[in-house]
Amino acid sequence: MKSIKLIVIVAVLTASFNQTASAQFYFFDKDYYDTPLMFEVGGSLGVMNCLTDVGGRKGNGKPFLKDLNIGNNQFNGSIYLNALYKYAVGIRLEGTFGKIKAYDSILFSVRQTTQGRYERSLQFKSKITEVSVIAEFHPLFIFINWLTRDNEPPRLSPYLAAGVGFFSFNPQAKLNNAWIDLQPLSTEGQGFAEYPDRKVYKLTQLSFPVGAGLKYEVSSRVNLRIEALSRILTTDYLDDLSTRYIDPKVFQKYLSGTQLSNALALNDRRSKTNPEYPINPVGGQRRGDPTDNDAYFTFNIKVGMTFGREKIKHGYTPQRF
Repeated sequence: MKSIKLIVIVAVLTASFNQTASAQFYFFDKDYYDTPLMFEVGGSLGVMNCLTDVGGRKGNGKPFLKDLNIGNNQFNGSIYLNALYKYAVGIRLEGTFGKIKAYDSILFSVRQTTQGRYERSLQFKSKITEVSVIAEFHPLFIFINWLTRDNEPPRLSPYLAAGVGFFSFNPQAKLNNAWIDLQPLSTEGQGFAEYPDRKVYKLTQLSFPVGAGLKYEVSSRVNLRIEALSRILTTDYLDDLSTRYIDPKVFQKYLSGTQLSNALALNDRRSKTNPEYPINPVGGQRRGDPTDNDAYFTFNIKVGMTFGREKIKHGYTPQRF
């Protein structure tokens, strides 16, 4: 008997829950209503920058923002496809394209406090191509269930974003008015038997985008976003720079011709800045900081087109979900 009563209670509660859940819908305005799953296609324009061992602002290391040089901002753009469930949780596929650059000579005005970074006189630039899958979390809709209310939910929605991606890069440095690919030169002995702990870095690697944004519904079809994303990387060679100088004589065992001359010229440029700079002829002096991986980030304005809203027909009440 008790078992029968328990089954009846569970059945009643389940029916009540389903009835409540099915009553959840939202009229966007007098002409459109929303479905549970909506899609968005869009693009963006913005700026891309980086924090690496090269350049900087004050010459005291790589703390975020403190060492950021705004003058190195480069244009970037993206295209994306986003799926959003009940305004609360989204997942998007995005392709991002941009450039980054940095150079030690920017520290000329503060060279007395750069701890040798100005005298190092290194530089790099690189194109960045990234494909990522990013999850969005809209706290206004996660923690406040606007879909159960009769009033309209806010059109302005802050959100958090995190995901994973693959990005390609190719650091280059300028020599004799030509841009030279740095990775094949093994400027820090990557892949050389004399430096077994220095592996050749891959030009395609993982990235972990994290950040936040603000979304505004302009109309039933168009929305605008502003978004800032930083990429957590597993490499310190975004700028082809990480650890210590090597013995320049080692290059002759692995390189020849133009590659050898380019490696010797681009590995150590301190004597070009200051002929009297104290240089250890067999290497070993600090070139970069291997304890802190590099990073790049973007700030973008996005425009999206929303799909999934249904137009209300005269005399028709939309099915509740």
